[in-house]
Amino acid sequence: MKKYLVLNGPNLNMLGVREPDIYGKTGYDSLLSMIADWADRGGVAVDCRQSNHEGDLVDWIQAAYGVYDGIVINPAAYTHTSVAILDALKAVGLPAVEVHISDVTKREAFRQISYAGMACRHHIIGHGLDGYLEALSWLLANT
Repeated sequence: MKKYLVLNGPNLNMLGVREPDIYGKTGYDSLLSMIADWADRGGVAVDCRQSNHEGDLVDWIQAAYGVYDGIVINPAAYTHTSVAILDALKAVGLPAVEVHISDVTKREAFRQISYAGMACRHHIIGHGLDGYLEALSWLLANT
């Protein structure tokens, strides 16, 4: 059975509350249910985690080595600042897919840089919460 890790960075626990005009009105728990339903239908295991702390994300990426077949990551604000997350993704060498709910390419200039994305094999940007399912499907087809 394939096993994937889904990591979410800061403020994603506030989905449905935080800037609903950008991120939608669906809450984080609903996202987790969507992912669990997808995993059940696909016969795969998915472990979802969220943290507002960069070090937690780095620790989880490192711990994924030898345990998971791939990583879906939405580093949120750490996308644009964290060389540590980039280095962790590179260190473990697992296939990773970067996901962003909004289309960061059409937002503020500072959002145009994705350090984490430099270590990802695929990117799904601006597809809303469905982007997570697209990312998992991509991993399933490519791992």
